[in-house]
Amino acid sequence: MSELSVDHLLGIKYITKDDINLIFETATQFKEVINRPIKKVPSLRDITIANLFFENSTRTRLSFELAEKRLSADVVNFSAASSSVKKGETLIDTVNNILSMKVDMVVMRHPNPGAGIFLSKHINASIVNAGDGAHEHPTQALLDCFSIKEKLGEVNGKNVLIVGDILHSRVALSNILALNLLGAKVKVCGPKTLIPKYIESLGVSVETDLRKALQWADVANMLRVQNERMDISYFPSTREYAQQFGINKSLIESLDKELVVMHPGPINRGVEMTSDVADSENAIILNQVENGVAIRMAVIYLLASKIKQ
Repeated sequence: MSELSVDHLLGIKYITKDDINLIFETATQFKEVINRPIKKVPSLRDITIANLFFENSTRTRLSFELAEKRLSADVVNFSAASSSVKKGETLIDTVNNILSMKVDMVVMRHPNPGAGIFLSKHINASIVNAGDGAHEHPTQALLDCFSIKEKLGEVNGKNVLIVGDILHSRVALSNILALNLLGAKVKVCGPKTLIPKYIESLGVSVETDLRKALQWADVANMLRVQNERMDISYFPSTREYAQQFGINKSLIESLDKELVVMHPGPINRGVEMTSDVADSENAIILNQVENGVAIRMAVIYLLASKIKQ
């Protein structure tokens, strides 16, 4: 298989296992490029990409921008937090204005679930969803699975634990869908108030005792406590959350086995994990960041090669 089955990357639920494997193969080749002295390839010299961020995000935006520039694309950055969207311009108006500048691809983060799907129906450009509300964040799931594969040799058959705020997390949903496609077993763990009622319908089991869950897991993906999404209090205090669902070095050492620790970032040190875990051999958090650029290069490259046809 040499091309993606889709024209947009709107969510993991719209792609196939073959798509994921193709993205991984392409990312592996791009990783080699990133580690060369000259880090650019001329692949997308004639493609223009607009980054539309209607929500703040430093890490994801920088990762996409770096990926685009490594591929020699022309990049237009648009931060809606400081734009005429504040003056009441609609999503369609904003995008039409940008498209009149002849843009081939739009990378968008938006607070409303389904914003990317809506856009893909109304404009003639390839859309990459960089996070839509609490719905999906497909490139994060791809880079997480790619990082697991790189570390453990394969994703199939591995036990992956996702810990934290599953309810508000687009990272959790996209990860669950991708891990299922790739044949991993998935468990979630967190405060009962932050585990959605429908979670088991996704083929996931729930474990409320963190130590038991870690004993089962090959990989623990620790989600960030998203204070900014919580209009009400889902757990008594950050301190209590850290005691029940945070990990520290002595907890990991007491498991007497190898555990791979991941985090989508940015880490609240001392909440999801202590610094001695974040900076330890167990953690592959910096690999995730590096792989993020390679995966995003792969996604953009593969979608752009469909535009060029």
